[in-house]
Parts: sequence; C-alpha cells; structure tokens
Amino acid sequence: MKTSAFLYPWDVVGDPQAADRLAGLGVQQVTLASAYHSTRALTPRHPDHRIVTAEHAAVLYPPDATRWAGRALHPYAQSWVAGEDPYAEAAEALAGAGLQVHSWVVLAHNSRLGAEHPDTSVVNAYGDRYPWAPCIAQPAVHAYLVNLAAEAAVRPGASGTELESLGWYGFAHLHAHDKTSGIVLGDAAQYLMSLCFCADCEAGYGSVGLDGEELRVAVRKALAPLWAGAGSTEQGWSGVEKLLGAGIADTTLRWRVQVARGLQEAAVAAVRAEAVGRDFQVLLHADPAPYRAGANVGVDPAHILATADGVVLPCTGGDTAREAVLGPFAGLSGVLAANFNVVSGMGGNPGTLERDAAHAASLGANELRLYHAGLASGPDLSAVAGALRRG
Repeated sequence: MKTSAFLYPWDVVGDPQAADRLAGLGVQQVTLASAYHSTRALTPRHPDHRIVTAEHAAVLYPPDATRWAGRALHPYAQSWVAGEDPYAEAAEALAGAGLQVHSWVVLAHNSRLGAEHPDTSVVNAYGDRYPWAPCIAQPAVHAYLVNLAAEAAVRPGASGTELESLGWYGFAHLHAHDKTSGIVLGDAAQYLMSLCFCADCEAGYGSVGLDGEELRVAVRKALAPLWAGAGSTEQGWSGVEKLLGAGIADTTLRWRVQVARGLQEAAVAAVRAEAVGRDFQVLLHADPAPYRAGANVGVDPAHILATADGVVLPCTGGDTAREAVLGPFAGLSGVLAANFNVVSGMGGNPGTLERDAAHAASLGANELRLYHAGLASGPDLSAVAGALRRG
C-alpha cells in the first residue's frame, strides 16, 4: 500500500539529511504541514535544534495579501522556522529525494483566532467560550476556513492535501496544563459540552425546530448529575440519547451535520478550483460517527466519499477500534488511509505496525499514514522501516 509519513517543515529546513532519511524508511509520500496549530515539538535528529515552539496557529508559507485584504479573519504568519517559505523549501527537498508531497492543513483549531476574535468561538451551554474552537456555523468563520483550505492546500509541489479538523471542534482539546480530568466525561457527555450556543447556532437550532434557550436548559439539566457525582462514562450516540433524550439529541445532530457538510463541500470545491488543471487529491481526516468533533471530524461515509477523494482514519488501537472506524466505509469507493501513531512515547506501537496494517487492509484500507516521522525516536523509525520492508 502507498504509505505517507506526517512531517513538519522544521523537521526538514536546515537538515540536509532529512529528506533522504525519510525516503530510506520506505515511504512513498510525506504529508507536510502547511497550516498548523500551536505546539511544542521535539526534533531529535535535527543538527541545529531540539525543540521548536510554534507559539500560535499559523501558516508555514507567505499568505497571499490580495486574498486576505480587508478580511478581519485571516491566517497568521509564523516566526519559528527560518526562511520566507519553509513549506516550499521542505517540499522541494523531499521531492528531490523522490518523495511525493501532500499538504497537511489544520483548519477549525486556532487558539489565537479565538483570543483575538472571541466572538468566533464555540460557546457551551454555560456561556464558556472555547478559544481553540472556531464556530463553523458563523458565516465569517465559514468563509475564512474555505479560503484557508484553498490557499494552504494547493501549495507548489503538492500533489494533494489532507484537511484536518474540517468540521466541528468542541470540548476535547490537547491543552497545555490541562486540568479537566477530575470528572470523567465519556464522549456522550463531551458531545453535550461541545454543543455551541452562539447567536448563529441558536438561530440554527430554531431552523430545525429547537428553541435555543430550552436546549441550553436541557443540556445543563442533563449534565447536572455528572458534576454532582464522578461524571459519566456513557459512550456512543446511544449514550448521547440517554443523557439528552433521543428527540432533542437527534435534532441537534441534524443541525450540526447540515453545517459541517456545507463547510466540507465548500472547502473541497474551493481546493479543487484552486488546483484546476492539476491532478490533485483531496482527503479529509475523519471519523464515521457524525456526532464526533475534533481533528478527525464526524462524517457520513457515503456523503464524504461523494464529496472528497477519500479519508484519513484513526486506526491506532486494537482490532475492535479499527473495525469500528473502517467498517462503515465497506463497499464504498475512495482512498481509505489508515492512520497509525508510530511514536511509542505518545501511545503508538510501531512494533506491531506490520500486523496492524495487514488487519486494516483486510478491512478495506488501501493506504497508510504514519504519525509522525519527525517526532519518533530512532528505534521507532527502525521498527517502521522494518515493517515497511517486510510488508
């Protein structure tokens, strides 16, 4: 199967050996970040540095001033990688080593945007804002994300793109110094905590027959026993219905799916228009449960494969977890890229990659993604190289 490894431009820029080292793993492609959220990243093999601190969400190329002129919402430039266009510099080096390149574009995940434009953020039932999560129901946010997708995806040298967080973001967030684990919140409770109550969402609930204030009261009532106790381990959509009631839950989902589909269709169309005349592949990081929010956005499998060329699916975990992710795509045409964490220090298991990839293939996966070649240790990469050689 075609295999791609995720990478940051700062893993390559300034390291003349990086591209050949990646090619030596046995991958055919690199998924290279062109727009990314804030992070602190280890660079264990770089000749000049060990830690890169990306202080805020930014694009890793010079944004087009004409495209963004007059827009209140616009991408932020980066300052932590040397050079005017670190994405292009890294992509050129990787291509020189015989590797194809896909752009890796993180969209609805941007804490600086939320800090500077707080009215754009998701607001929960208690009135708390999530600055990392722009509300995709807001027209200005929708327009910003569609334009960012087009610009950040179709970079020079890229033969395709992989769009992350192209949908709802919510409560769950890998946050610095996070202090939210004192109460257990299963994914059902997290759905309730992710429902947005900004003015646009309240109007949207009204369009599908829900009163926004009544919904807010219902959500808070459903969550009240959790705060009084130890939380809730309810999982899946049946858990959401148990907490909130099936009728109300299904109506909230109808609104959110409508919004997410509109954004996904518009963004994919904008990318294809930008790439007109090029053989350009568009994939989404996705989860087949439509209610899920986050980096792997909830989708309807048939709809998303009729919209984009394929999906990148989270496949780290046991056989049952892979079956749950890949099973709903059975019989559908398109790229099904199984994404495996190969950083053992971050919960990955590169030692079982050969076996896990074979299992994913038996479930219909036709490509592999490896997260993350820049962050992995030397032994992790050796295990990956061995698995790809044998596979």
